[in-house]
Amino acid sequence: MNGSAIARGVLGAALAAAWLVTATTPARADDPAFIVGEIGHFDFFDNVESTSFNLEYRSNYKLWFLKPFGGLMVNTDKAVYGYGGLLVDIYFGKRWVLTGNTAIGAYSHGDSKELGSVLEFRSGLEFAFRFDNRARLGVGIHHLSNAGIGSQNPGTEILSVIFSWPLGRGSN
Repeated sequence: MNGSAIARGVLGAALAAAWLVTATTPARADDPAFIVGEIGHFDFFDNVESTSFNLEYRSNYKLWFLKPFGGLMVNTDKAVYGYGGLLVDIYFGKRWVLTGNTAIGAYSHGDSKELGSVLEFRSGLEFAFRFDNRARLGVGIHHLSNAGIGSQNPGTEILSVIFSWPLGRGSN
């Protein structure tokens, strides 16, 4: 089993666990929307490595415990990925937040890794520290894959440092 298959298995198990936990733990009502910046290591389990940059908007609108988000990823090898999806925040006290997310989007590989399809799915986990003003600083891992709908499906992982800037104000 290669590193990518192991990462997909761990990520799938973690997202399933997050789903079970959040079925009884709703997202906090006091968190605002966020603008999120990420810098990451694209394809860190394989050999087509580059630096990636993400910019996201995370809504504070909630459908039960799920929140919509959308973003754009570019990397230093000219890949571009625009995506939108849903996320869930799981709180461990006031300071620590685990965020599971899944999205669908369009990918253009540029000079980067060919992922086998324009349509790509993104899944990920983040673990962040939450400051008094609701800003967050954390690390995350995301997996991009076409789920077998393309002629090939090599997938890739991105390991990132993530900063979330709150929009508006929430109460402590």
